[in-house]
Amino acid sequence: MTTLQALLLIAVSAGATFATRALPFVFLSRHSAHPLILHMGRYLPAIVMVVLIIVSLSAMQLPDMSESAHRISAWQSWLESAEGAGMLVAALCVAGLHLWRRNALLSIAVGTGLYMTWLQLGGV
Repeated sequence: MTTLQALLLIAVSAGATFATRALPFVFLSRHSAHPLILHMGRYLPAIVMVVLIIVSLSAMQLPDMSESAHRISAWQSWLESAEGAGMLVAALCVAGLHLWRRNALLSIAVGTGLYMTWLQLGGV
């Protein structure tokens, strides 16, 4: 691939990305007071947060509870692992931060940062 081809590829990709971001605003600007648009603007951020929580926590593997005598030790070993405790700490911090500040972007950024820091430090 030549330099010109690479630059054309970048320009076309940037144009397509910009168009997909800008066109909804152009087409929906006349309908900004429509009840459906207002409804989506009000409830969509909360729905996105719920979907993110479900997707994030569905990857969590809970301990095996088949034997009742070892339930406490199974939970202890799960919490001592980097994945279990990290997800739990990040989820609780996100929930508390979101209830306190009501800022979805801040909650997502802090939760992601906490979980990634937890994993990089080996589950402290």
